[in-house]
Amino acid sequence: MFGNPSKASTQISPDGRLLSWLAPADGVLNLWVAPVEAPHEAQPVTADHGSGIRAYRWTYDGQHLVYLQDQDGDENYHIYAVDPISRTTRDLTPFNGVTAVIRGVSRVIRDRILVGLNQRDRRFHDLYTVDLVTGDIALVEENLGFASFVTDRLYKTHLAVRNASDGGRVILHRAGDAWRPWITFAPEDARVSMPSHLDARAKAVFLRDSRGRDTASLSRVDLATGETMEIAAHATADLGSLLLDQDTLEPLAYSVITERQEYVVLDSRVQADLDFLQEQDIGDWSLKSRTEDDRTWIIDVTSDTEPGASYLYDRQAKSLRELHQSRPELADAPLASMRPVTIVSRDKLDLVSYLTLPREVPEGVLQPMVLLVHGGPWQRNIFGYHFLHQWLANRGYAVLSVNFRGSTGFGKAFVNAGDQEWGRRMDDDLLDAVAWAVDRKIADPMRVAIMGGSYGGYATLVGLTRNPDIYACGIDIVGPSNLETLLRTVPPYWEAIRVQMHKAIGDPDTDEGLRLAHERSPLFQADKISKPLLIGHGANDPRVKQAESDQMVAVLKDKGIPVDYVLFPDEGHGFVRPENKIAFYAVAEAFLARHLGGRWEPIHPEELKCSSMLIKEGIEGYLYPCEQKDEPSTGSNRYDRTDRHPRH
Repeated sequence: MFGNPSKASTQISPDGRLLSWLAPADGVLNLWVAPVEAPHEAQPVTADHGSGIRAYRWTYDGQHLVYLQDQDGDENYHIYAVDPISRTTRDLTPFNGVTAVIRGVSRVIRDRILVGLNQRDRRFHDLYTVDLVTGDIALVEENLGFASFVTDRLYKTHLAVRNASDGGRVILHRAGDAWRPWITFAPEDARVSMPSHLDARAKAVFLRDSRGRDTASLSRVDLATGETMEIAAHATADLGSLLLDQDTLEPLAYSVITERQEYVVLDSRVQADLDFLQEQDIGDWSLKSRTEDDRTWIIDVTSDTEPGASYLYDRQAKSLRELHQSRPELADAPLASMRPVTIVSRDKLDLVSYLTLPREVPEGVLQPMVLLVHGGPWQRNIFGYHFLHQWLANRGYAVLSVNFRGSTGFGKAFVNAGDQEWGRRMDDDLLDAVAWAVDRKIADPMRVAIMGGSYGGYATLVGLTRNPDIYACGIDIVGPSNLETLLRTVPPYWEAIRVQMHKAIGDPDTDEGLRLAHERSPLFQADKISKPLLIGHGANDPRVKQAESDQMVAVLKDKGIPVDYVLFPDEGHGFVRPENKIAFYAVAEAFLARHLGGRWEPIHPEELKCSSMLIKEGIEGYLYPCEQKDEPSTGSNRYDRTDRHPRH
């Protein structure tokens, strides 16, 4: 559950001869390749011994896969190319302290890929092409302060996107050597409206566009005339992924997620395919890879109780062949069902949420609950397999994940409702979700924990400082404690979205913004914490610096308030290495058992030998097997204010 998948991220080569996937080699995720007709002959083609490979793709030259790799979570990604036959690997961007991103892989220019590098200016990524064989790098476009570019299949730039000082977004059109403003999105549209891609002839751009409506529709805009045609829209959700014609790049279908994912056909040529896949009863599916002739698709499927599987779909034969399960060890595990629920907030917003209950608890029996808060906050929860939901439900907890205001996918009014509401109405939505669970006799009001990473870690700190009587304990993973220091220490290449962050949180360079950041920062309310708190952080985190946790712990210690704190020197923004994940969640499990009363497995010393975890503060009594008590351990009265929460 906390380890690497057996096989993941399956893809097929453009010529249809080879399959690829990520799988462990010596315990680390590496790239494996096999003939399509003989997956059992797979061999690793990379030999990473660090934190593993997480993302990759095929190129159209038929000879290379390209993947990203950083160092211990620092997010200074390099782009590597590997020949799956010779198994030779080349670092295409061998620059220290530079973050590389893949911007394009073309069917026309097959020997080069388009990359972004912030080598010249750490704030902005210039565009380059890189030769896959020689490593030769050629400048395409210097970035003069743009958030992104829109390019064609020849790697020519046609459009640029700039975030305006008022929080809006401007699309600029190339006019000779100059960039001229072309389409403007008002601040209320900017978070959901943006260019998607050009058509194959570079005559039109497809936009996600919320102008004049709440949700982001898909529009086609002629580059020469500006003539705009709406192609698709949904009343309550922004459009999701697009299925494109590989030759013309015209949209054939799109997905949309309300409570569950659904597909909508735009072109009758794929109607039979989507009907066939829908009839297979394989769970929620997504298209992950396809051959250049578009005859063969790789389909990934998942459900709440199925961790995932990959299938090979033959479009002509209308046949589906299972390739492998991502986590076969869980095939017979007692996984718990997830239920979509929509909770109405105090000001009448619909909060699409997901609830998982322990299998063994009868309906109507009060149980301890963990409120699991997503990061971002410009992300969203979705239906499907969630390892934290399954782990917590197995240990006897109800688990509730809420799409609070500020979450994406539900239209511009919903995401913008989170602006300058960090630690206020965004937190109110979480409180309303807890109240909903209590009112429906799901959660024991005396045994509710709050837990999350990144923004979810911040929400945990807010919950324990703003609502000290609501939660029995909290777990903060890489969460910011001081919004001013967060804003002043984000990576330099986030410069293009700084305006959006100021719009959401407050500009610390203004009196009002600084006041707002101070008011909403848990660091300055730390003396209100009266419930147990566990903090975990990665020392190399470039987004939320280690100092965010360090300063919170220092203030708590200075005020005599107990806190548990662990640090991982080889992790970044979240925990990647399986050994570290197991170590942290073993500590978290013991922490929750002590303060909520769920089941737990004592931590054995050998489980920690491979972990880099450093105990910075507290966690006494968690590291070795010990007898469970009938009452929560107070650790020499460390948590005397939680004695009113008996073990279940």
